Amino acid sequence: MDATDSAVAGAPRTIRLHPDDDVVIARQQLLGGTWLAEEGVRVQGLVPPAHKLAVRDIAAGQPVRRYGQIIGFAAQAIAAGQHVHVHNLAMGSFDRDAAAVAGLDARPTAPAQEEATFQGIVRADGRVATRNYIGVLTSVNCSATVARAIADRFRRDIRPEALADFPHVDGVVALTHGAGCAVDAEGEGLRVLRRTLAGYARHPNFAAVLVIGLGCETNQIAGWIEQEGLATGTALQAYNIQDAGGTELAVQRGVEAVRALLPEANRVERVPVAARHLVVGLQCGGSDSYSGMTANPALGAAMDRLVRHGGTAILSETPEIYGAEHLLTRRARSRAVADKLLARIRWWEAYCERMGADMNNNPSAGNKAGGLTTILEKSLGAVAKGGSTDLVDVLEYAQPVRTPGLVFMDTPGYDPVSATGQVAGGANLICFTTGRGSAYGCAPAPSLKLATNNALWQRQQADMDINCGPIADGAVGIDAMGEQIFRHILRVASGERTKSELHGYGQNEFVPWQLGAIT
Repeated sequence: MDATDSAVAGAPRTIRLHPDDDVVIARQQLLGGTWLAEEGVRVQGLVPPAHKLAVRDIAAGQPVRRYGQIIGFAAQAIAAGQHVHVHNLAMGSFDRDAAAVAGLDARPTAPAQEEATFQGIVRADGRVATRNYIGVLTSVNCSATVARAIADRFRRDIRPEALADFPHVDGVVALTHGAGCAVDAEGEGLRVLRRTLAGYARHPNFAAVLVIGLGCETNQIAGWIEQEGLATGTALQAYNIQDAGGTELAVQRGVEAVRALLPEANRVERVPVAARHLVVGLQCGGSDSYSGMTANPALGAAMDRLVRHGGTAILSETPEIYGAEHLLTRRARSRAVADKLLARIRWWEAYCERMGADMNNNPSAGNKAGGLTTILEKSLGAVAKGGSTDLVDVLEYAQPVRTPGLVFMDTPGYDPVSATGQVAGGANLICFTTGRGSAYGCAPAPSLKLATNNALWQRQQADMDINCGPIADGAVGIDAMGEQIFRHILRVASGERTKSELHGYGQNEFVPWQLGAIT
């Protein structure tokens, strides 16, 4: 039977994730009156595919469990067989003992017996790249047009001749943003922006970087270079539009600089390197109820393999681990690591309160249509991307990742902002799971897209790299799919193009986190 079939013959019509669960997940649309022998309940009303069905009577106010964990509380009495979703399931506070359980499940990770390798690009300083770009960054929104004009002169889809003699250069990309001025010169917002830009300027996937400023902005290039300990030279060049004589001359200067850089950037070759050089950012966007059952745990199994090979996985999106943070603190290597994670959770609680927001403003409309009801439920599925190894460090946004293993980076749940921080921290590849069909790429790091369900794979296969839907049908196990993902990661790191790269995604998705007041 083809792996994309909607169901394996004879497979149960529901999925139970834990013996203690109050709900099961519908594999297909269930009609009222249908008898589910495997659960001993009769369906009451229509239950859409991937949505929850109560398997026992639940009194109003009682907790509801999925994954063996609380995902919310019954907003009204729920009868066995009824659809469980936003109309009868709500958030509520409860003690998750995230601090008390710190480190309880931490265990040393056994190294892999046989070293995995990929074909990487080794830079002169020993860093390893998965791609080979020339980047054009901006200090401020005002220089975005010039930066894009420079990069456009080298677009293969418009001017294929521009890079015809440089087959080993993946492209020239402009990464622009909407910040850099009208902010406190000593404030957190500018520090975070500068740290993000510095992470990209240092990124091994860039053979060289141009930085374009306007000249009068708050984010002065000279101040950025000094604050971040950078040094200009052949591989990092910077200038201002005002000093260059205006837009036309600034574009001309940039184009000439790129042309001078191309021959050296092209003098690279891919060689076998150990998988420990991989730093993989983990993302989930357009999630559905299948995410926590298929693609996320399978990606977690792949990350367990990567960590055993000495590599690094970056779990992020702090608002989307809210309610599941106790599962991570249990695996914290030390109490200090657990405390760092809990400090970021408290920061987000205070941030939302200050902004008049609610941590449960997530899931999104698409998440809910896909069967997710509360942030607790979404978070429990999201943390599965991190696998089962110890949590070795917790970083603030865009801080450099220096410790191999599973690390957590504090980021928003908005995917472009989150992945931008991960790449700034050193991620040289992104793995992105989706159940609704997110469109995403992340230059200069390739982005690998994992579909959570067969329907998405069939509908949007041109955007997806791997289909994890067969897990829900019982056609393949999570560990076996994790092995497939890990091998695919090695191929992409070796130069195999992802679907998002083929479509040209990556430049518009550079979105640094904007913190602080805009004045």
